[in-house]
Amino acid sequence: MKKILLMGNPNVGKSVIFSRLTGAKVIVSNYPGSTVEFTEGIMRIDGKDTEVIDVPGTYTLQPTSEAEKVSVKMADESNREDTVIVNVIDSTNLERNLNLTLQLLKKRIPMIVALNFWDETKHTGVEINTEELSKLLGIQCVPTCGITGEGINKLVDEIKQAKIPDFDYREEEKWKVIGNIIEKAQKVFHRHHRFSERLGELSVKPITGLPIAAIVAFISFKVIRFVGEWLIGNVGEPVFENLWAPVMMKVSTFLGAGGILHDIIIGKLIDGGIDFGQSFGILTTGLFVPLAAVLPYVFSFYLVLSVLEDSGYLPRLAVLVDNAMHKVGLHGFGIIPMILGLGCNVPGALSSRILETKRERFIAITLMAIAVPCMAQIAMVSGLLGKYGSRGFIPVFGTLFLVWVILGVILNKILKGRSPELFIEIPPYRIPYWRGLIKKVWMRIIWFIKEAVPWVLFGVFLINILYTLGIIDFIGDLLHPVISGVLGLPSGAAAALVIGFLRKDVAVGMLVPLNLSLKQLIIASVVLTMYFPCAASFAVIVKEFGVKDMLKATLIMMLVTLIVGGALNLIL
Repeated sequence: MKKILLMGNPNVGKSVIFSRLTGAKVIVSNYPGSTVEFTEGIMRIDGKDTEVIDVPGTYTLQPTSEAEKVSVKMADESNREDTVIVNVIDSTNLERNLNLTLQLLKKRIPMIVALNFWDETKHTGVEINTEELSKLLGIQCVPTCGITGEGINKLVDEIKQAKIPDFDYREEEKWKVIGNIIEKAQKVFHRHHRFSERLGELSVKPITGLPIAAIVAFISFKVIRFVGEWLIGNVGEPVFENLWAPVMMKVSTFLGAGGILHDIIIGKLIDGGIDFGQSFGILTTGLFVPLAAVLPYVFSFYLVLSVLEDSGYLPRLAVLVDNAMHKVGLHGFGIIPMILGLGCNVPGALSSRILETKRERFIAITLMAIAVPCMAQIAMVSGLLGKYGSRGFIPVFGTLFLVWVILGVILNKILKGRSPELFIEIPPYRIPYWRGLIKKVWMRIIWFIKEAVPWVLFGVFLINILYTLGIIDFIGDLLHPVISGVLGLPSGAAAALVIGFLRKDVAVGMLVPLNLSLKQLIIASVVLTMYFPCAASFAVIVKEFGVKDMLKATLIMMLVTLIVGGALNLIL
């Protein structure tokens, strides 16, 4: 045996089981030929390394989304001689989960069932006879609780001796077969609702759900800002100012405190020293921006997001906003790419694969690319406008929200097709498994560092070269009628627009030396968010859309940016 596939419906705790089985070293990969991500890890069985794959969640082997297609391909391509399927089931929803189980049994791959959330069955009035269920399915069924670790050792023992199932049924009789299994192996008793269940019901009713959503959003962004600012003030800035700056000053002296090479590596000296916000060298601003100014906010964002994911709140939010999202051509799960886009537009674009139609994905990615700033950009805008308080923040983020709504309504009207209805199983509220949560945050942070730092360094290098060759001044003169006339910005803002294609957070930071007025800062922040995605997002969007639709989205971005930027210049 060389491979274990963890398969099951969404929200059945596969990731927690995965964290229990594998060590700290895991890899997030894209399935070949797609942008769908899956997680791989290694566990030791009888002294040998065994690959464990957390397969994207699916309700059926008749896929309706790209992620489900990948799940089916993984099962189809498995060699039954060296693969074991661990079908993770939500024990509190046995009947629904057995739909996938029966389909997997037909694959005739060695298989066992993990009856996860076993601890919750007694709270929900469910009693499952595991011996009878194992007998009926012809494979071993092991009760597990990923959060506490209950049953994990037993699960590993059963993996070693998993056998090929011998379970035949006719497809047209599938639900009758499931009904017979439920009748023989499960009993349900009456019980009173728990507080978490009452809260779950309140979370999806508009009259109570909207206030709850507002409270969750308020607390989330308060925590994100508090944790981010604390890390910047107590870790990021002290490390760079006290430890890195002296090293860079020695390098500066070695390079002669000036010249082209010095300006590229160290940047300009400000009052005889290094200003990590303005010097703009590869090893100064190039490292400070992603690691000290942005990473703390990204960490705090993904920490909060992971808590919302693992607690079971995000599916409820999708149901709550479903009707409103249909106005912009999306169903409730369209809110997920927007939320992820607040962390980084790349995973936001990738997550659009949960939407069923190409029309929905086009609308979702276009809206996100235009009107949803990533956390790195939000951090830089906060630094620029922080001293102005609400006078700066409200016009910027209020404008972006209005653009998101109005453009979404327009795209929904002019693009042919309709948004399908939302079909989703809402999991109960659960306390997150902290070991798995921290592992998830860690993976996302490593991904951000690998993705962001090279682009920032390249961006700083490129902009210094363009300055040296006079190209930035040429672009500024060429775009002067638009930048200064329509948008009301100085021609020096052209550099920020150029570098914005590589990293928008760096582009926002380039506005600092221009001493812009509040009005100009608002316009520049909005324009830099809207006019074009960063290079990493652009690459993903091209792969997702194809060149033709990418050009269509680009035209929309440019047109909307000019209209909104010009309007702000007239109104403010």
